Amino acid sequence: MSHSHGGHDHGHEHGQDEGHARGRGHDHSHAGHSHGPGVHVHENTDKKRVLIAACLTGGFMIVEAAGGWITGSLALLADAGHMLTDSIALWLAWYAFHLGERPATMRMTYGFGRVKTLVAYTNGVTIFAIALWIVYEAIVRFLDPPPVLGGPMLVVAVVGLLVNIAGFVVLHGGDRESLNMRGAILHVMGDMLGSAAAIVAAIIILATGWTPIDPILSVLVAVLILSTAWRLMKEAAHVLLEGVPESLDRDGIARDLEASVSGVREIHHMHVWSIDGSRNMATLHACLVEGTDPHGAVSAIKARLATRHGIAHATVEPEYGQCADARPEHLH
Repeated sequence: MSHSHGGHDHGHEHGQDEGHARGRGHDHSHAGHSHGPGVHVHENTDKKRVLIAACLTGGFMIVEAAGGWITGSLALLADAGHMLTDSIALWLAWYAFHLGERPATMRMTYGFGRVKTLVAYTNGVTIFAIALWIVYEAIVRFLDPPPVLGGPMLVVAVVGLLVNIAGFVVLHGGDRESLNMRGAILHVMGDMLGSAAAIVAAIIILATGWTPIDPILSVLVAVLILSTAWRLMKEAAHVLLEGVPESLDRDGIARDLEASVSGVREIHHMHVWSIDGSRNMATLHACLVEGTDPHGAVSAIKARLATRHGIAHATVEPEYGQCADARPEHLH
C-alpha cells in the first residue's frame, strides 16, 4: 500500500478541483468559504483588535523616537524603531484580515485567506532584521558608550510600557490559532520587552551612572525576539509550502479511511495542506472494491475527513482497479 506523493502533481490536483467546480457547482464553488460563520465572527473581532493595537503603537512610536533622540538612549531608539515596523506590521495584519474577507474568484479559487499567512511570514522576517540591527548597534555603543539622560528615559519607557500592555491586552483576546494574530501579538510582545528593558536600564543609569547597561539590555531583548520570530517564520513557511499541518498525520488519515469507510480498498495520491493555518484541505484517490457505490463512498470519506480529522474541504477521486494516473510501466 502506498500513500506517497508519487508522480501526482499538486497543480494537477488543483486543476482537477477547478474542473470539479465547473462540473458540480454545488460541490466546490464554495472553496473559498468552507469555513463556518463562527470563523467570520472571530476574524471580524480580530480585525478590530489589530486596528486598535495599530493605532496605539503608531501613535506612541513618534513619542518614543523623540524621547530616544533627546535622551540618547539606544533602548528607547531601538524600541521606537521596533514600534515603527510593528505599526506597519499591524496595519498589514489588519489589511490581511480585510482582504481575507473577499470571496473566491475565478482566478483566486481559494479566496484570499493565504494573504494572512504571507503577512505573518513577512512580519517574522522584519522582526528578525530589527533584532539583528539592535545587536549591531548595541555592540557599537558598548565599545563607545554615549551619555544617556536617565530621568526622561525612564518617563518615556514607563508610558511606552503602559501603551504596549494596552495593545497586548486588546490582541490577547483574539484567536491564538491564527498565524496572522500571532504575528501581531509577537510584535507587541517585543515592544513590551523593549519598554521593560528601557525602564530597567534607566533605573540602573539613574542609580549608578553605568550607561553600558542600555546596550546590554537591548541585546537581551533582541535575542528573545529572535527566537519567537524564527518560530513564526517556520510555521508560516510551512503553510506557504503547503506542508501537512502539524496536527495531522497524512498516512494515519489514509489508514483510518481504509479501515472505517465501507468499500474503500486503498487510499493513495493523498495530499493534505492548509490555506491559512486553520482551514485544512485534502485531495486523494480512493480505490474502491468492485460494486461499491462511488457517490456513497465519496460522501462517507468527506464526512469522515470533516468530523474526525477537521478537513472541511476535500476532493476525492474514486477509482476501480488500476489508478487513473498509473503509467503502463508502473501498473500494479
